Amino acid sequence: MPSKLRDERLLKFAREMRKNMTPEERKLWYMYLQKHPRFRFRRQEIIGSYIADFYCAQAKLVIEIDGSQHFSEDAMSYDAARTAFFQQKNIHVLRFTNADINQRFPNVCETIEYHLP
Repeated sequence: MPSKLRDERLLKFAREMRKNMTPEERKLWYMYLQKHPRFRFRRQEIIGSYIADFYCAQAKLVIEIDGSQHFSEDAMSYDAARTAFFQQKNIHVLRFTNADINQRFPNVCETIEYHLP
């Protein structure tokens, strides 16, 4: 597939994902990341051929929220490849589950703060 077509598809998909965030993504975005006083985060950021849930370029930090679809063998393999790609770009990856967001939200925010410079 030509690069331009792939890039357009990724951009379209990222836009759709921004409009249709999961409840957990929405909670993290509106209650914490969007209002962060020191760092600017972006939603559904395209990095290479992947889309990160949240990305802070200044901190070189990706935050991923994993729902139940992420726990199949294929999805875990794909997520491992994504994480390896980000790490090759010197981008740190934090992964949280939906349960983390719903049941341990203050801890999630503390963990993110800990990983910010």
